[in-house]
Amino acid sequence: MNKKILVTGGLGFIGSHTVVALQEQGFDVVIIDNLSNSSVDVLGGITRITNKEPEFEKMDLRDKAAVKSFFQKNPDIEGVIHFAASKAVGESVENPLLYYENNLSTLVYLLQELSEKQKANFIFSSSCTVYGQADNLPITENAPVKKAESPYGNTKQIGEEIIFDTCKVYSNLKAICLRYFNPIGAHPSAEIGELPIGTPQNLVPFITQTAIGKRKELSVFGNDYPTEDGTCIRDYIHVMDLARAHVVALKRLVNNEEESNFEVFNLGTGQGNSVLEVINTFEESTGQKLPYKIANRREGDVIAAYADTEKANNELGWKADFSLSEALQSAWKWEKAVNERNN
Repeated sequence: MNKKILVTGGLGFIGSHTVVALQEQGFDVVIIDNLSNSSVDVLGGITRITNKEPEFEKMDLRDKAAVKSFFQKNPDIEGVIHFAASKAVGESVENPLLYYENNLSTLVYLLQELSEKQKANFIFSSSCTVYGQADNLPITENAPVKKAESPYGNTKQIGEEIIFDTCKVYSNLKAICLRYFNPIGAHPSAEIGELPIGTPQNLVPFITQTAIGKRKELSVFGNDYPTEDGTCIRDYIHVMDLARAHVVALKRLVNNEEESNFEVFNLGTGQGNSVLEVINTFEESTGQKLPYKIANRREGDVIAAYADTEKANNELGWKADFSLSEALQSAWKWEKAVNERNN
């Protein structure tokens, strides 16, 4: 019998690609999503890619009784990959209590259920925001965790601490925190991809929406940073590489290959690209011209962040395969597919 894995937030951007990767590796997947930042249509995309429809339950994980009831009905869950969280930095500054309730209470309720199981495997969707502006680049897992710039970033820091403290007490629980850098791109089939509700918070959906004409121009926030071209530098990782890393991490837990019952890994390409480099690469690899303007810096943006990937490469046996150009081409293919469907 195949192992049954719960993916919370499994209809979101990274969640849906991970569900595809899990199903292609023979796992049985149950998705929980409250559809607050996703669409049930994504289920169809997953099914068309894998020829298998995952189980889906619409549920709000803030409902403690519903979480308890779910685990009572599904005692055979062998692992949980936890994506479900609010993730807009600006919104978290304006509405911190929403973020603390949604990102932390849900984590606690899941861990309470898992701590009662004989054996439980847990993967947490964390973020490189925990490092803030790192003192040294590239950023290793040993870099100090800086005071968070936003309530969103703080929920990732506190979330990791909650998991660490829980793993210290419950040896039956094994957890891996995956600190993502900047996920971009879409599945090569263009059946699933990043579908922001409202104004995109991330660079690449803004690029593709501008290129297709949904937005007049792209704003580049600041060109006076101490970088080669004055724009911020980030580590952009293809979502397909990221999804595969979750499957590798899950197998590490399931096969008892981990060194301790709490581990942390960076997930990135190990290479930094500036905002202008991303724009130029998009134009070169798609043939689309991008109108853009220079705007004021955004509060909370760090100058540069890119991963040291040695630990993930060596201990997980995983590395990012896709180039920036390939990731941007897949995002553009997805944007065109979305546009066709909506017209």
